[in-house]
Amino acid sequence: MHPTPAPSHPIHWLQHAGQRLGLIPSLGGSVAAWQRDTAQGVHDLWRPWAGAADLYTTASFPLVPWSNRIGQGGFVHEGRHHPMQPNRTGEPYPIHGDGWLQPWDIQQPRPDTLELHLESHHFGGNPYHYRALQRFVLRDDGMDQLLEVTHLGASSLPYGLGQHPAFLRTPQTRLHAEVDGVWLSGADPMPTGYTTAFPPGWDPSVGMEVSGSLIDNAYAGWSGQAHIDWPEHALRLHMRESAVAARGRKDGFCLLYRPPTGAHFCFEPVSHPIDAFHMEGRPGMQVLEMGQTLRQAVEWRFEALL
Repeated sequence: MHPTPAPSHPIHWLQHAGQRLGLIPSLGGSVAAWQRDTAQGVHDLWRPWAGAADLYTTASFPLVPWSNRIGQGGFVHEGRHHPMQPNRTGEPYPIHGDGWLQPWDIQQPRPDTLELHLESHHFGGNPYHYRALQRFVLRDDGMDQLLEVTHLGASSLPYGLGQHPAFLRTPQTRLHAEVDGVWLSGADPMPTGYTTAFPPGWDPSVGMEVSGSLIDNAYAGWSGQAHIDWPEHALRLHMRESAVAARGRKDGFCLLYRPPTGAHFCFEPVSHPIDAFHMEGRPGMQVLEMGQTLRQAVEWRFEALL
């Protein structure tokens, strides 16, 4: 079934290669659904949007021009302090950039492709002026997803990117991702320290359960590849962040959100850890000068489990 859109947020559908992709340009350039036709009927590859005007209920949304939380009321770059304000009710820190808070423009350049475009100019008083692009291309065996940002400001700024897909979880769902360690956190949850000694049940390298106690933490030493298994549906979904995987150095970052209740979890490919703005060397972030572009390309491929 197709998700039912909120009256003010129509869904734009793309149908190709036995799949349906629904985008919501007016709601932060988010995804309403990514579905695949099977012999048993339509199957949701991401959690479908229920129609609420809340990005956190969508199938996925873009993280631009940074991922996750920024602490300490802002950040300093090249000797200048840039104040940042909280941007979500109930969240004490600015989170996930500002692209998800603005409407995007949509285009369909090809029968298998949808694009979303945004120019953001100091949204909410923040220092960022940029142009962003999302491109979704449906393939015979999955989807290619591109997110890119081009800095338009006169002075350089640090940038990061990420995706926030949500997945339905079944009792047998397992996540597999080769990582080296995880940042532990306090109750906020901001990172308090990094460890390669995973808490019990926290290591996706060995195939972990996606139900259990709360995890809302960033991992490092990611290979850029992961897969999720749903044995009940005889389905495996592969994720590959192209640039990280191609380097072959296990220097990528990802984030897992495993709520203790509910029907979904999130596994997010991100370019930097939580609050990288205040970590030594700002791991994973890139400083962009005017006209420079940062890209994140993610390949999604589905496979039948025999």
